[in-house]
Amino acid sequence: MKNTLTKYINTSTNAAPLAVFRIGFGLMMLYSIIRFWAKGWIETVYIQPKFHFKYYGFEWVKVWGDYTYGLFFISAVAAFCVALGFKYRIAIITFFLSFTYIELMEKTTYLNHYYFISILSFLLIFLPAEKRFSIDAYRSKKEYKKIPKWTIDSIKLLLFIVYFYAGLAKLNSDWLLRAMPLKIWLPSKYDLPLIGDALMHQNWFHYAMSWGGLFYDLFIPFLLIYRKTRAFAFVLVIVFHLFTRILFPIGMFPYVMIVSALIFFDAKIHLKIIKWIKFIIKMASIKTEVILVRNTYQYKRRKIILPIITIFFVLQLIVPFRYLLYPNELFWTEEGYRFSWRVMLMEKMGHTNFKIVDSDTKAFFYVKNEDFLTPFQEKQMSFQPDFILEYAHFLGDHFKQQGHKNVEVYAKSYVALNGRLSQPFINETVNLYAEKESFQPKNWILAFNDDIKGL
Repeated sequence: MKNTLTKYINTSTNAAPLAVFRIGFGLMMLYSIIRFWAKGWIETVYIQPKFHFKYYGFEWVKVWGDYTYGLFFISAVAAFCVALGFKYRIAIITFFLSFTYIELMEKTTYLNHYYFISILSFLLIFLPAEKRFSIDAYRSKKEYKKIPKWTIDSIKLLLFIVYFYAGLAKLNSDWLLRAMPLKIWLPSKYDLPLIGDALMHQNWFHYAMSWGGLFYDLFIPFLLIYRKTRAFAFVLVIVFHLFTRILFPIGMFPYVMIVSALIFFDAKIHLKIIKWIKFIIKMASIKTEVILVRNTYQYKRRKIILPIITIFFVLQLIVPFRYLLYPNELFWTEEGYRFSWRVMLMEKMGHTNFKIVDSDTKAFFYVKNEDFLTPFQEKQMSFQPDFILEYAHFLGDHFKQQGHKNVEVYAKSYVALNGRLSQPFINETVNLYAEKESFQPKNWILAFNDDIKGL
């Protein structure tokens, strides 16, 4: 076993796939940031709101006001430098820190693909993605033809986890037996050309999409790994992600996954891509000659890097299953729901009102949420327990600072999950201002009156 592992670690492979992945990743991130900026979301998501929801343990992450534009600019420049392979190590570290900081500034923006970009950029810090076809290689007059095979396999493994875990998450009764939430979402796409009126209202199509999504996520990583099915699998990747992009507003994620899937192909495909890029550069009259060193890149700090990578993947394998530590229904309490590749499994709507009470006199008044939250923030807060608790503490602190005495905060909340009737969500007799956020189960969430079976 030890000899097999040692042999694998010492195995080398062509560096071209990692170089192409670096270019694709950097350019996609650059475009994503430009797109976010152009749509005015920096202003509406980060600067305009009076209050920002934070991740537990990261309350210290603050919005920089108008300087937030500068943070996005730094992230964009870093992404471009990653694509070029210019000062790569500094660039990828800068991108990871800036992008992750942006993600942590406002919890309402959480998406699985933002989390994916953060952990992928962290992984890229430790990979020699600049050793071939990069400005760094050109400037140092040193380009490596081969790199350790595990460096490319690590990206494949991360993509495998994302897909396979997303498939496992679909093994639940709502998705498979009720076609929820697709049965709610798809009819709204009735205006799509050709297929809208014909398919989107059909019950069989809702189930076909649900089961098709399950099988796609579970089996696509295996099909990509196996050489004989790889081309077919890549066509499936393109069709699936473009179709989901048409159906749902999920931003750049489909394109990121399509570009990322190229890493599974043999080096000869990536060498052709590099040759094509070189031709374009040559047409622009830019010199690209380097001295090619025909040996394998060897890590200088392998004894440090390999344990870091190992711990990284152990966490990726374990963290999605932390929901098993909680006793209540996952979709209802969402305890352990995030960071687990549960993609588009819920349609959850809520309505939550807050009452501020003087514990001595019992005098009270109700809060207008629109006085403190944007419509999007209020929507997200209304059905997510950790949001409700954080907002309750914000309200308690706010009214305490205004001079109110003996402040208590109570919430009256109703939530509907995946087409079910709305039901009480929060125990309205519990003073949320006295409750503290932690990893412990939230006993002030009322019991779910149904049962969702599955993983």
